[in-house]
Amino acid sequence: MIGPSVWQTSKRRLQIGRRPLVMGILNVTPDSFSDGGRFVQTTDSLASQTHVEKVVQAALQMRADGADIIDIGGESTRPYSQPVDPKTESARVIPVIERLVSECDVPISIDTSKASVAKQAMIAGAEIINDVTGLEGDPEMAHVAKECEAGVCVMHMQGTPQTMQDDPSYKDVVSDIRQYLQDRLQSCLDFGIDRERICLDPGIGFGKSHDHNLDLLRATSQFASLGVPILIGHSRKGFIKKVLKRSGRIDEGENGDANYDPLAGSLGVSLAVAAAGAHVIRVHDVAQTVQAMDLFEASGGLGPI
Repeated sequence: MIGPSVWQTSKRRLQIGRRPLVMGILNVTPDSFSDGGRFVQTTDSLASQTHVEKVVQAALQMRADGADIIDIGGESTRPYSQPVDPKTESARVIPVIERLVSECDVPISIDTSKASVAKQAMIAGAEIINDVTGLEGDPEMAHVAKECEAGVCVMHMQGTPQTMQDDPSYKDVVSDIRQYLQDRLQSCLDFGIDRERICLDPGIGFGKSHDHNLDLLRATSQFASLGVPILIGHSRKGFIKKVLKRSGRIDEGENGDANYDPLAGSLGVSLAVAAAGAHVIRVHDVAQTVQAMDLFEASGGLGPI
């Protein structure tokens, strides 16, 4: 294993062995790029007990399928998505977290860039704050993370969800983002957040072209050498289809997507980054990914650690 073997949350030490931890994605939004609208069909807050029950059951299924972490989000961060206010975001996620912590022994991560939502989620029982703005979007976020002794995932994003895909550009995407993550790591340490609580994420698909994403994935081992856990979030993202179109696996014609399977492509990337030393992979398809990781480990995984 390249780098650390532990990620400390507010309640436990997550052990990372010869395979990455699998973080299951649970979006309680009407507009996330892959599974938006599964539980919330409108921009209204999540208030219905029926909706809460459906989300809880989906999370419990992720646990049964082998998820190591469940990441719950109430605001879409897909390209050109519109932000929601903290009250709406909290109403979508807090009732779910409160239910889950009494029924599920898997650690809960809150996917938010708002300090007020993160704090409510931690009080409700979440253990990790997953912030796409790298703890920079809200000046109070680092305070909440430190006060709550949360595990944190610090991600790189160029711009905002509303602007990030307009024209992403870098001098050198790998070295630029590695330096950013190194700087953010030092800032968190200087602020007083313990090293063992920090995970870093190069932000696949967040202000990157398709080729940028591939460059970053190929450089997974460089990120994994930063000395803290590295999370890769590639699941079902657009670059997968782009690669398959370039290779001729998917036709450009009217029915070109008929043979496109985002799961297959996502599993391919999961195995590649696992072999390169990623510590956490964030995915929609938990059961299939866990099975792939089981076989990855059974076939040798990352070898002795």
